[in-house]
Amino acid sequence: MPRLGESITEAAIITWFKGEGDVIEEDEMLLEVATDKVDSEVPSNVTGVIKELLYKPNDVVKIGETIAIIQSDGDNVKTEISTKKQKSKHIEEKTPKDTTEPNKKRRLEVSPKSVGNESFTLPNTNTFFSPLVISIAKEHHISYEELARIPATGKEGRLRKSDVFNYIEDGRPYRYAQPAVQQDPTAYRIPQLNFDKGDGKLIEMDRMRRMIADHMVYSKHTSPHVTAYVEADLTNMVHWRNKHKAAFQETYGEKLTFTPLFIEAVAKAIKDFPNINASVDGNTIIVKENINIGMATALPSGNLIVPVVKNADTKDLKSLAENVNDLVGKARENKLNGDDIKGSTFTISNVGTFGSVMGTPIINQPEVAILALGIIKKRPEVIETEKGDEIAIRSMMYLSLSFDHRVVDGYLGGSFLRRVADYLEQFDTNRKI
Repeated sequence: MPRLGESITEAAIITWFKGEGDVIEEDEMLLEVATDKVDSEVPSNVTGVIKELLYKPNDVVKIGETIAIIQSDGDNVKTEISTKKQKSKHIEEKTPKDTTEPNKKRRLEVSPKSVGNESFTLPNTNTFFSPLVISIAKEHHISYEELARIPATGKEGRLRKSDVFNYIEDGRPYRYAQPAVQQDPTAYRIPQLNFDKGDGKLIEMDRMRRMIADHMVYSKHTSPHVTAYVEADLTNMVHWRNKHKAAFQETYGEKLTFTPLFIEAVAKAIKDFPNINASVDGNTIIVKENINIGMATALPSGNLIVPVVKNADTKDLKSLAENVNDLVGKARENKLNGDDIKGSTFTISNVGTFGSVMGTPIINQPEVAILALGIIKKRPEVIETEKGDEIAIRSMMYLSLSFDHRVVDGYLGGSFLRRVADYLEQFDTNRKI
């Protein structure tokens, strides 16, 4: 498994493009792998015949591990294929057939008829989980308690990776099961609901959509969300940007959108309130040293991804514009790599791009806050002038901050949000490009 980016230690195999016994050319695509939300195609580094594929689709493999064996000696190709087939046949003859029912059927026998209303007894007594099982569980946001509910088919009752994948394919039926020790009749239990799903076209979620769904549910389950709102007068910023955007592109060869201006203001506010740039690990708050701003970005498929502007507080407007335009371009062309979406410490979501006045964004775990920026809209506003109060046409925008109330209280959340708005409103119209 080749290196797929800084800080990436493992990848999941999505599909093999070649099978055992197939001939493959150097640089021809051998397989597709996934790291978080980025899918990458991996080419072969030699020409030859594939002797053995050591992993199956959905297996999670550490970087540097051998995933396939390719016979690159052309003179021995036919001999290797023949030997391989004979060896496989010999193994099949020696291997006793499994007379038990398929794993899925065994699992359904122990599934409660209504996990929402019935108590649940843990099927496994062996709570040792291998690093691979833990890695898969983390990827799909499965807790240790939920892992313990999955029927295990391994030796001495150990949970195998196939057990976990089968459980995920079954729709995670024990996710909300009530523990057997809960006998309090007044305790809340998830009701059994029979929804009328109606008729219509069935659309299977793709892998990325499933990951987004899991991530969003996990975030809402983990963080008590609170959302605060302010509005900002962006008239001066809008005038400055409109006046200089042509010269900016002519000078630097980059489009000047509002996004780098927003990121600039957010980075300044984070430096004023560093505790908003944090994550939570149990009872520990980790305040991040680097200010890496994630930008929620829509892909051509309609799915969502969050490329990251690293060390945003150290970059000038030219560098921010280059970085933003590069990441947005990669996202539109599905060319983002693993490093492009790693390391975010705070996220912004420009919901105004789609015409939304404001939004209530869901926190991008493990961060503790996310900022939504609404549409910039001209409105008549009362402003104070030397002549007194007057009504003028101003470019106004709503900002909404969702924050994790476990560690961010109203004072910090509200003060940070107001500071971002202040930086946008107090934009220096005399600054040079």
